[in-house]
Amino acid sequence: MRTILLLPLIGTLAAIQAQDEVPQPFRVTTERVVAPVSVFDRNNATVNGIEPFQFHLFDNNKEQNIQVDISYQPISLVICIQANEHVENMLPQIRRIGNLVTPLVIGDQGAAAIISFGSNVKTLQQFTSNPDLITKAVRDIQPGGYSNRMIDAVVEGARMLDKQPVNRRRIMLVIGETRDLASESRAREALIDLQLSNIVFYAVDMSRLLSTLSAPPVQPRPDTQLPTAVPTPAGVPATPTSVQQMYGTNGTSAQFIPLMVELLKDVKAIFKDNPVELFTKGTGGSEFSYYKRSGLEEAITRIGEELHSQYLISYSPSNKLEGGFHQIQVEIVGHPEIKKIQTRPGYWLAASNQ
Repeated sequence: MRTILLLPLIGTLAAIQAQDEVPQPFRVTTERVVAPVSVFDRNNATVNGIEPFQFHLFDNNKEQNIQVDISYQPISLVICIQANEHVENMLPQIRRIGNLVTPLVIGDQGAAAIISFGSNVKTLQQFTSNPDLITKAVRDIQPGGYSNRMIDAVVEGARMLDKQPVNRRRIMLVIGETRDLASESRAREALIDLQLSNIVFYAVDMSRLLSTLSAPPVQPRPDTQLPTAVPTPAGVPATPTSVQQMYGTNGTSAQFIPLMVELLKDVKAIFKDNPVELFTKGTGGSEFSYYKRSGLEEAITRIGEELHSQYLISYSPSNKLEGGFHQIQVEIVGHPEIKKIQTRPGYWLAASNQ
């Protein structure tokens, strides 16, 4: 088995030996890559009944020898819920969803943990399969402070999930705004934590609900900043088109991957305003928005349906000596009704013969 040398990591990863705040290389022996795959038809409904031989996975354009697991694996779920003064009026709706977690998401064999975040990150419930404890932890959430330490909560949730048994699927669900305010951790280290632990990230965005329940929105001031002043990845010219692709709402996977690569290279200010998009796309998860309680319940239902319809592909890369970002592409033959195949975009490594 060869040793894989990941790019320098930062922050809370205990294996990193920091010297003068400069990240040091982190070595880990990697045997298999796990890629959960969600498949959707033209009506955005999940597609079931796909046989393992119909999947083809390419790692940096090289087809891999894969194993497709279509049997059920127990779920370990961390739910991170924003609880600060800014969303206090929304918490009554959130408190009512605790009883949906077991029947819709984790099932009888699963376990869930609850984290709240605002000015502090609090673990309200360690992993449990008891639906009453899950319901109580969500019901008892109280707001605190004005900060929104969402990234810190993601890092803590990833740490908890990393300790779960290897035969469990690791899922994180964040309910809150897409922005972060005052976290000590950075989006880059949070994404690395998620990817190293094979965690799929889901989000239910609270921001649209806030805008509908508050006063009419103030018209935004004209943007006086020239496109050339907007930070972009190395080698990408700052034009109105490139800025829209980076920060607008019409981004695609092809546009996202170069940005994620730049982030893993430690370029600052990318995804600063929306780390949720980074985490969902970077792990193969999904992002939902809602306006009222029924929409929140619908989002939880859709997440449960997606999780229980996923196919799990695993493989030992045949090209481990190729350093840098490894892009993953999945193709399925024999199902013309398929419109979208969703999985993690890839992973980052540098190979070493040591």
